[in-house]
Amino acid sequence: MDTKPQSQDNPSQYNADAFAKPSVTVDVAAFTAREGKLCVLLVKRGVWPFAGAWALPGGFVRLDEDLDTAVQRELVEETGVAAAHYLEQLYTFGAVGRDPRTRVISVAYYALLPGPESGLPLAASEPEAGTDAAEARWWPVDSLPSLAFDHAEILATALTRLRAKLGYTSVAYALLTEEFTLTELQTVYEIILGYSLDKRNFRKKMLAAEILEGTPRQKRDGAHRPAQLFRFTKKEPVFMG
Repeated sequence: MDTKPQSQDNPSQYNADAFAKPSVTVDVAAFTAREGKLCVLLVKRGVWPFAGAWALPGGFVRLDEDLDTAVQRELVEETGVAAAHYLEQLYTFGAVGRDPRTRVISVAYYALLPGPESGLPLAASEPEAGTDAAEARWWPVDSLPSLAFDHAEILATALTRLRAKLGYTSVAYALLTEEFTLTELQTVYEIILGYSLDKRNFRKKMLAAEILEGTPRQKRDGAHRPAQLFRFTKKEPVFMG
């Protein structure tokens, strides 16, 4: 006697129209360090809703693309900024009524791009507005305009995640050159965190975490003594012990 359960799958009996279909968007909080400040990339919307208001870059996900592809595409289309050096999915925002156009669920990301001072190939360039954006520019996170939709909440969540991640991973690598001094590393941490750190304690913690390795090279900064150059052990976020 055959006791194996029989499959009840029958595609012909499935009615996709029986269920509501909310739209899916992606939004990205793209950060960089510029002139000693942490900045985020914003676009001024050129169309309804919230025409004339500032917002995070983003847009609707196409049926033939995955989420990571969609967010990179939207970043380039709306701002002209090259693909992000570091990109991580942040959170899903799905409050009813968050978008006046229709029922929209947004998958938010945050990204890190090295600043123009780094000289790196993927350094954050000056943005140029595209698609439905009227303007695009880098804004210091401590002097932001009012944001459309629930993008203030998304940005606050991204900042909290980024700052927390500094405490247990090497994610700061995304804003630095291949080799750097400990002073340059501390500067990046201070820019992201928004406050100064004790030099001795910072260096002790970073060297004890075993995420850095020294190089035989040194860098001279003005009249100061040459400082040893370091690099991260991996070009990806490494968990700190």
